[in-house]
Amino acid sequence: MKTIKLNEVPAAVLESPEVRGVRKQVPVGVADGTPTMSLRVFTVEPGGYTPFHAHPWEHINYILAGEGELLNEAGERRAIAAGDYALVLPDEMHQFRNTGDSELQFICLVPRDHE
Repeated sequence: MKTIKLNEVPAAVLESPEVRGVRKQVPVGVADGTPTMSLRVFTVEPGGYTPFHAHPWEHINYILAGEGELLNEAGERRAIAAGDYALVLPDEMHQFRNTGDSELQFICLVPRDHE
């Protein structure tokens, strides 16, 4: 059994031409011996975004704080805000964008092999 506070989890800054202002934390994952899933927390600075990408696994998201949008392959932008849930299906193009004035923070649950 494990308990931990998010402020105790190291944050990795994600850096690439396709990403701006994103930090990733893994409060529960492979290092803890999870058999099937990993729980990650992403923090996106105002004006920041995750890469526009797809992969062959789903992920389930819960928005903890802030507001933004979730972009899909058709160019649709769906508003997201604290308290919302979002499902990204396998092979679905997606990108999280912070459109607000404060940090956008969300939980992202994925299969452990894709932590």
